[in-house]
Amino acid sequence: MAFLKVVPLEKALEVINSFPLKPEIESVPLSEALGRVLAEDVTSPINVPPFDRATVDGYAVRAEDTFMASESEPVRLKVVGEINAGDTPTVELKPGESVYISTGAPLPEGADAVIQFEDVDREGEEVVIYKPAYPGLGVMKAGTDIPRGKTLLKRGTRLTFKDTALLSAVGFSEVEVFRKPKVAVISTGNEVVLPGTELRHGQIYDINGRAIVDAVRELGGEALFLGIARDDRESLKALIEKGIECCDMVILSGGASGGIRDLTSSIIEELGEVKIHGIAIQPGKPTIIGLINGKPVFGLPGYPTSCLTNFTLLVAPLLRKLLGRENEVRKVRKKLAHKVFSVKGRRQFLPVRIEGEKALPILKGSGAVTSFVDADGFIEVPENVEILEAGEEVEVTFFG
Repeated sequence: MAFLKVVPLEKALEVINSFPLKPEIESVPLSEALGRVLAEDVTSPINVPPFDRATVDGYAVRAEDTFMASESEPVRLKVVGEINAGDTPTVELKPGESVYISTGAPLPEGADAVIQFEDVDREGEEVVIYKPAYPGLGVMKAGTDIPRGKTLLKRGTRLTFKDTALLSAVGFSEVEVFRKPKVAVISTGNEVVLPGTELRHGQIYDINGRAIVDAVRELGGEALFLGIARDDRESLKALIEKGIECCDMVILSGGASGGIRDLTSSIIEELGEVKIHGIAIQPGKPTIIGLINGKPVFGLPGYPTSCLTNFTLLVAPLLRKLLGRENEVRKVRKKLAHKVFSVKGRRQFLPVRIEGEKALPILKGSGAVTSFVDADGFIEVPENVEILEAGEEVEVTFFG
């Protein structure tokens, strides 16, 4: 494909949507399900509580036996046993009988109320009751909390600790979730070095590798950083081949423009097919999208803001699709803090920081690290717009 034969963003998204990747489902232990995305609706297989149980410490009674109780003429019931939490009741209450019961214990057959022990007196083998009880007093009926068959969580839910607690409460030991897509991440460039190494003149620390890896993980995917490819064909080709072998897709940053050292496009063409090389947006025009052995390869720009903006526009939707989270794009409407000038005929994505009800444009350029770090997200400036006025309402798409 010719270098930088630019296409509209919509065409790029159409190509990505056509890739032969489908969400896959796997079963994982509940102990490993935190943060995973449910692949099916979950209904309760049991009632919670699974039995009628006492909500207070006291005496389980037949409510009708207490209807005539008063301070002046208390009712006396024979105490015929004791039931504690975890016990299986073996007694059935007959008229005139009661059972001492602790909080959380199952009611015995025949009982329909529990009078807390502070409201009665115990005299030998009898309990003295001074006011009537009504059916259901001091009792939580089976299924009151969660009835059997109730839908607890919907497909696409990203499980929080509350969700895993709920699943545990109804007896799930494992759940069906979307498999995490595995993403190989490669940084490129002779000038790029890993944090922790000595920084020599002309070198910069790698920000894109860290940012992309953690952006993938934040979305719920599994990311593997393969390292930094130098500006030579064998180094870059070896890492791309390694990524294709071990992962579902490959993301590179840098090496996408037309410079003599930028080899990404030719290597993808050699190993597979370049679908797109150039998108009509700013920043991020020299973006590559290819396919090798049925696996997507994204060559994102090297400037941090361009790289992460295009990750959000192009890669994140595919990851969300594979994770069953297609509708989770965070956007908000704010008023532009000050006037912005744009280039007519070029669709621009401008980083902004949210300050209260305003979106403050960050105009340091896509090569500045803080253009990305200080930004909460970006706004879109259409091709036919040259000026956005201060106070104009804009839609902010959040990073992450």
